Amino acid sequence: MKKKVKFTVLGTPVAKGRPRLGKYGTYTPEKTVNYENLVKLSYIQECGNVSLNGALKMTVKAYFPIPKSTRKKERVLMQAGKIRHTKKPDGDNVVKSIADALNGIAYDDDSAVVDLTISKDYSEKPRVEV
Repeated sequence: MKKKVKFTVLGTPVAKGRPRLGKYGTYTPEKTVNYENLVKLSYIQECGNVSLNGALKMTVKAYFPIPKSTRKKERVLMQAGKIRHTKKPDGDNVVKSIADALNGIAYDDDSAVVDLTISKDYSEKPRVEV
């Protein structure tokens, strides 16, 4: 039987930051750590302790805020999905922050994800739907 889990991470999607070299070794940027913690919390709140195994399919829909300077006509097109989010961050880096955050919680390791779909759009309510 296939298990399906769905959850939403509210707020602007955040890409996985590159590890930084500091005085005492490498570290993950604080923004990335905070976002990964938000992903973990969102998963636990909506899915509980569901643990997935085997080959996994992951679908990630990232919704970015519409810039305040956007003209009314473009805003309508963005909300309708006619104008897509083609700016940074890259979709693969957004997925990386989510997949890494779920290691040890939703699955043992994100290497189990064999099928992956990512989409980037605009919305009045920024979020990521997994």
